[in-house]
Amino acid sequence: MTGKVRIIGGQWRGRRLAVPEHPGLRPSGDRSRETLFNWLAPRIRGARCLDLFAGTGALGLEAASRGAAAVTLVERDRRLCRALDQIATDWPGGDALDVVCADAMAWLAAADGPWDLVFVDPPFDARLHAPILDRLQRPGVLADQARVYLESHAHEPVNIGPHWQVLREKRIGDVTMQLLEPNLSQSVPDRSI
Repeated sequence: MTGKVRIIGGQWRGRRLAVPEHPGLRPSGDRSRETLFNWLAPRIRGARCLDLFAGTGALGLEAASRGAAAVTLVERDRRLCRALDQIATDWPGGDALDVVCADAMAWLAAADGPWDLVFVDPPFDARLHAPILDRLQRPGVLADQARVYLESHAHEPVNIGPHWQVLREKRIGDVTMQLLEPNLSQSVPDRSI
């Protein structure tokens, strides 16, 4: 184990998540999560959330701790999935969690929403930010007035394209945090053909 991350708000405040040695695993830090959940405070209670590339589950678990109605945690590493399943079983209120052990890109191609909040924090070197944003535009994935949180390397800006607009943005260390919403002035292409 390389350390622990703690839940910083809500019913699970103070609980700690193990952070195993794993390539590309980089849980969002306390400062980043505090900023993000201050941005999301009016939207979290009762929301349906999707945590893609869940890893330790820090973002999705923080959302569930603060009152999200349902949180889907998608992670492809089986060891990390087992740890998330254990949390869903052991923690009071863990029944709001749905752990999916799958590749996020492949799973999202057929996933049914709608989700109110989506957390996108893939390993930075995987370069999956833009492809995931493209998949999120598929009809039925996002609820009306959905928000998407994007975390990326500060020195490698993500091209979010014309179908998204940035509502909030902040840099903390080497991380850029962006809160996005679909840009309704742009027509979303029909990818069902």
